[in-house]
Amino acid sequence: MFEVIDKVDIGTSEGNEKVNIVLFEPEIPQNTGNIMRTCVAAGCGLHIIKPLGFDIEDPKFRRATTNHITWADYKLYDDWKSFAAANDGEYFFMTRYGKVPPSEIDFKSAGETGKIFLVFGKESTGIPGDILRANMDRCFRIPMAPECRCLNLSNACAVAVYEVMRQLDYPGLSKSESIKGEDFLERNYSYDETLKKNG
Repeated sequence: MFEVIDKVDIGTSEGNEKVNIVLFEPEIPQNTGNIMRTCVAAGCGLHIIKPLGFDIEDPKFRRATTNHITWADYKLYDDWKSFAAANDGEYFFMTRYGKVPPSEIDFKSAGETGKIFLVFGKESTGIPGDILRANMDRCFRIPMAPECRCLNLSNACAVAVYEVMRQLDYPGLSKSESIKGEDFLERNYSYDETLKKNG
C-alpha cells in the first residue's frame, strides 16, 4: 500500500506525533528538500504521494535537502487513495481557492481529536479539484497581494506549519538556543571572532 523509504526516529515529542505535512505529487526537488528541512526543524512527519517529478534516491536530491533527509521522518505512497487509507486524522488543504487564512482555523482543537495533516499540492496545478470540493470547509489560503498568484511551495509550507505550531504552543520545540547556549549573545559575542573560529 505504501513504502517506507527512510523512516528515522527524530524524537517522540507531541509535535512529531501530531503534525504531519503531505505533499501531493511534488515536482521540484529543491522545494521538497526545503520542506524536509522544515519538517526536521518543526518535528513533523512528512508524507509524499507519487508520482514525483524527480528521483528521491538521486544523490543530487540528498544535497537539495542539505542532508536533512538523514533525519527526516518520511513515507512514500503510490497514490492519494493509499495515503488516505493508511492515515486517520484531521485533514486541512492549502489552496489559493481557500476562503480563510490558516490563523482562522482552530488547529488546537483539531489536534486534541487526532493527528493533523496539512496537504499541499503539486507546484503546477495544486491539489485536484475533486479532493478540494469534497473538503471546502477544510481549505485555507495564505493572504497575499491580489496581483500575486501564489507563494513558493516550500515557503507556503513553512508559513502554515508554524501557524499550527504557534496555536499548539510549539510542542517539543526549543524556544531558546540549545546548540550554542541561550546566553550566547551575552557572552561577549563577536562576529569577527566567530568568523575566525569557523574559518
